Amino acid sequence: MGRRFTQVDVFGNGLSGNPLAVVHDADDLTDEQMQAFASWTNLSETTFLLKPTEARADYRVRIFTPQGELPFAGHPTLGTAHVWLASGGRPNSTACIVQECGIGLVELRGQDGKLAFAAPPRLRDGKLGRTEVARIARAIGIPAKEWVAHAWGDNGAPWMMVQLADAAAVRAVEVNRAKLAGTDFVGLIGLEPEGGRYAYEVRAVFTEGEDPVTGSLNAAAAQWMRERALVPASYLVTQGSAIGRNGEIAVYDDGERIWISGRVRKVISGDLDLPRE
Repeated sequence: MGRRFTQVDVFGNGLSGNPLAVVHDADDLTDEQMQAFASWTNLSETTFLLKPTEARADYRVRIFTPQGELPFAGHPTLGTAHVWLASGGRPNSTACIVQECGIGLVELRGQDGKLAFAAPPRLRDGKLGRTEVARIARAIGIPAKEWVAHAWGDNGAPWMMVQLADAAAVRAVEVNRAKLAGTDFVGLIGLEPEGGRYAYEVRAVFTEGEDPVTGSLNAAAAQWMRERALVPASYLVTQGSAIGRNGEIAVYDDGERIWISGRVRKVISGDLDLPRE
């Protein structure tokens, strides 16, 4: 069953970001085939391009981790849109690209030579519960009384966000993943010193490991940080240093929506031959 396949680096400069596998023309694949391939690639996410079912949408995407399907994720949104355009996709509108995914329609646009997606509204916000706070505190080895703040940032990916004292504190955390059990999707955030290239550093940790660079977390974090007037309308974020990556995320608040952008670069292209069921 031959079909086109592309692998890109997102939020990096070649090999320093988060890889994404994209399978083209995937309408005839079953859920089981999609999940099996995503588990085999073992990347943070693998996406499958399909024909849209919504009139406004330019394409539809399904997003899988090695463990299951997500209704939305950020680096797959940027990477899939880049691949769709590079393979000849033509948007219905000159103003934006419209992606259809599990949370509905997500708009993308060009910004400073890169693609940017509109941060989706959070499905859940407010402070974390006592159970989540206690588990995260044990897992990161920092008691909650030493945190700056914490909040839900669920935008299709159920992020639990914790702001620590500063970026140095975020980088220094050694996560005990066994103690995260039952409390996945944890985002650590710490402000950098003023006057530097980056406003803050982010880490995304799970029981399975750490994500190199994370668009959905950065979208929720940007909304949270802007609401508290901790950052300007336009700034850069860094992520991935704890695992040897150098991701860079650009954030822009246009007064109505927050936009998340980053570089995307094709690394691999070819044909995919999936086994029949």
